[in-house]
Amino acid sequence: MVKEEQAWTIEAKSSLLDLKLNEVWAYRDLLVLLVRRDFVSFYKQTILGPLWFFIQPLFTTIIFTFIFGNLAGISTDELPKPLFYMAGITAWNYFADCLTKTSSVFKDNAGIFGKVYFPRLIMPLSIVVSNLVRFGVQMLLFLILMGYYYFAGANFNVSWAICLFPIIVILMALLGLGAGMIISAMTTKYRDLAFLISFGVQLLMYATTVIYPLSEAIKKYPAYAWIIEYNPMTPIIETFRYGFLGQGSFSWLSLGYATLVTIILMLLGTIVFNKVERNFVDTV
Repeated sequence: MVKEEQAWTIEAKSSLLDLKLNEVWAYRDLLVLLVRRDFVSFYKQTILGPLWFFIQPLFTTIIFTFIFGNLAGISTDELPKPLFYMAGITAWNYFADCLTKTSSVFKDNAGIFGKVYFPRLIMPLSIVVSNLVRFGVQMLLFLILMGYYYFAGANFNVSWAICLFPIIVILMALLGLGAGMIISAMTTKYRDLAFLISFGVQLLMYATTVIYPLSEAIKKYPAYAWIIEYNPMTPIIETFRYGFLGQGSFSWLSLGYATLVTIILMLLGTIVFNKVERNFVDTV
């Protein structure tokens, strides 16, 4: 039997919001291949291999516990310090990785984009999915730490908000993807953004409740706490902590605000990404 080959006609997008998801699905094998490539290349030719997925958040937690928890004496909402910081770091790392790696997708893949056709959306999607694998590994480390402190008698409880975990993950992925696509499109013309994003993400972390609880920011700096509250990652991380550890400033209004900002950034990112994709090869 002769296998019927599927023919594709490459056509211009009908609108800037047209993601051509049917083509993305048709190229799902390429998506899997890129995710596998990213995952393997991360630890290839390293001595410790996949252990690096654990080492980075573990050492960051130790440093944060020593500096911010012990030296600075910043409150952790009466939670064990390592557990508090590990929760924030795990969630933040996923968003930050999605944002920073997506923000350079046009620049990093200009060579292959100019030679062969495939849905360009495959590239940022592969970054989000491969980071999801790393996020899963770091979640395992967080759950192990939770188990340790549970049997050690630490005072924390899993709350009903843990059911929102899938929504939290989707929000972090889409927020990083949307913002990353906007920056990636702008980087094709303004290379300064490539330098800005490298340390801008680190600065943004300090405006998010990774190393302190929102309640502490409101208590000590009520005049400037709105900057932290309007950061869409703040309600996401607070909900994450509230779900897994029973402590945090959870509010449906704040989570709804984060969802609205995520939707706006995704729509804006899609429009900009589709517009730049048409002629970015001439400018990169």
